[in-house]
Amino acid sequence: MSTIHARTCHICEANCGVLVEVEGREILSIKGNPDHVLSRGHICPKAIAIADLQDDPDRLHRPVKKVDGHWQEIGWQQAFSEIAARLLDLKGQGAKPAMYMGNPSAHDYGISTQISTLRHAIGVKNLFSASTLDQIPHHVVQYHMYGHVSLAAVPDIDRCQYLVIIGGNPAASNGSIWTVPDFKRRVKEMQARGGRLVVVDPRRTETAKLADAHHFVKPGTDTALLIGILKNIFDAGLADTSRLDGILDDSWSAIEPAIARFDMNQLSAHCGISVEAMQDMAAQLAADQPAALYGRMGVSVCEYGTLNQWLIQVINIAAGNLDRVGGTMVPEPALDTINLVGRGSVRTADTVRGPMPSVMSELPMVTLADEMLRDDEERIRSLFVVTGNPVLSSPDGAKLDRALETLDLMVSFDMYVTETSRHADYILPPCGPLEKDHYPFFFGPLAIRNYASYSPAILPLQDGEKTDWEIIAELAREILAQDGQDVPNIREPRDVLDGMLQASPAGLTLAEVEAAPNGIDLGPLRPCMAERLRTEDRTIHCAHPDFLAELQRFAASLDDEQADSLRLIGRRHVRQNNSWLHNSKRLLKGPDRCTLMIHPDDARARGLADGVMASVTSRVNSVEIPVEISDDVMPGVVSIPHGFGHGRSGVGLSVAREKPGVSLNDLTDTERFDPLSGNAVLNAVPVTVAKAEELVAAE
Repeated sequence: MSTIHARTCHICEANCGVLVEVEGREILSIKGNPDHVLSRGHICPKAIAIADLQDDPDRLHRPVKKVDGHWQEIGWQQAFSEIAARLLDLKGQGAKPAMYMGNPSAHDYGISTQISTLRHAIGVKNLFSASTLDQIPHHVVQYHMYGHVSLAAVPDIDRCQYLVIIGGNPAASNGSIWTVPDFKRRVKEMQARGGRLVVVDPRRTETAKLADAHHFVKPGTDTALLIGILKNIFDAGLADTSRLDGILDDSWSAIEPAIARFDMNQLSAHCGISVEAMQDMAAQLAADQPAALYGRMGVSVCEYGTLNQWLIQVINIAAGNLDRVGGTMVPEPALDTINLVGRGSVRTADTVRGPMPSVMSELPMVTLADEMLRDDEERIRSLFVVTGNPVLSSPDGAKLDRALETLDLMVSFDMYVTETSRHADYILPPCGPLEKDHYPFFFGPLAIRNYASYSPAILPLQDGEKTDWEIIAELAREILAQDGQDVPNIREPRDVLDGMLQASPAGLTLAEVEAAPNGIDLGPLRPCMAERLRTEDRTIHCAHPDFLAELQRFAASLDDEQADSLRLIGRRHVRQNNSWLHNSKRLLKGPDRCTLMIHPDDARARGLADGVMASVTSRVNSVEIPVEISDDVMPGVVSIPHGFGHGRSGVGLSVAREKPGVSLNDLTDTERFDPLSGNAVLNAVPVTVAKAEELVAAE
């Protein structure tokens, strides 16, 4: 007899409610939950593919150890004991350990409750993580302006009348640093009440196709557009900060003079958007209507990513839309990490390249390979990779491939033998996704409504399997025991979660949340910035000196001549989520999606036709990829989706290897990064494109 379980999808930030029908261990169906308080029945193909992850024959179920180049299954205690002994032996030699935290770890609250103990046991001082690949500029800005790295203001789309999205594609992602499930329907509802959506992107994305207006922008030049919008707000006398009276610090007065020096025509020429379009966006954002400006990946993964995110906050303040119903607002989730977790930090740290930004004790990923390849006692010799695949997600993956081979010890916490974990000495695989519970620990504070939703495990653990948190906790205990240190008792994630819920303002217990399978709606967002600020003086620190200095650096760069080359950008599809869903038959079916999208004019100039193989070359590498001619990208721009590149030897992903594609990040460059945050530059990469066979013939 089958049973239906209400659950929250853990795959992406949207956290949609789903109904999972099972009979025994067989998954019969996964559908959207129409009664879920946040997602309202919305579902995307990724949620349906949870069944493919759960039942994947390629998934590891026991620890494996590499012996003479081959994987050998071993027991858990043997794995923990050998890893601990090897790590401590290396540390005794003075070897430096490191840890990388991948994207999936943010979707598993249990990991968050145990990882600090493992970091302590290993002796890791600085982390590497996926954050410095796409989002760390947000955290730098939030820390300096609002006093907490995670205090984010998100668009209140359900009451917004004018929404500008720059470099984001929530129609495919259902949000990013913004939990907004059912985005398409919410846009249609906004338009039905007379609202408008404007999208700025070098590609006519899925979101752009929903918009009332779409503007192409030259990749990596959004800074000029943002300055142009802000300058127009000031010049036209439209700035209105009255809603924030009393909580803006004195540095606000320094911003308008710093912006005044810019010339609108020069800004327009730099970014490719007309002065008139910038004036219109400024006027609409500052009009007597609730409005919001949101910028995501496209404005973060570039040289001025932190400056861009600061300008977005300043524009929302100047236009009177920060902390406004229908503008951008700070959520008050049931589990309030802002009150319960420290403010975070923004510092510098010594690296092989010299001082680099260190945000939340994380070093920039652009330095990881160099730290493993350096030739001194500071070289990283042991690496613990927690649920991530940085060979495909970080710049110059080929260089990272080489660096991983130099390690004396590598341990991966992963379900699969991936492009990264194939280098490991040990792989510790967690159980399937439906065998563990779920709470949106990091994403409740980014949601468009205040809510709570907890999902217990649907399926029991199979013999010999462990959850992620058990693996982490038990390995930490083994390392500490062998090192002669105090071994703490394990506090189970459910207990930690219950305590954090009860300590939050809503005062819910885990039992109360668990008893509401469709979630608990705590109401719409409300103006509360004055209460939520975590700066010492409880004001918004509007213009940190680093941001003003970076504005001057950008001003000096406006006169730089642009190289005459194509600019490479990434893209994602609603059926993709980085690299970790490419082994799903449901998601990979259909046409090949790993193509070089190129404008007809640029294809014609290079003699390229649909489907032919092209060679794409950057400073660091070349790849060959089939051509897709489309006017969805602007002239001068080419696009490759991220997350592919499964053709490397030793990868245990049989479905993904049927359509391996190429890795966008074999072309990106570790030498390019945002100096304020250390975030990798994955956007606007200069490349040349030619017919692959022509290059072969010339050799």
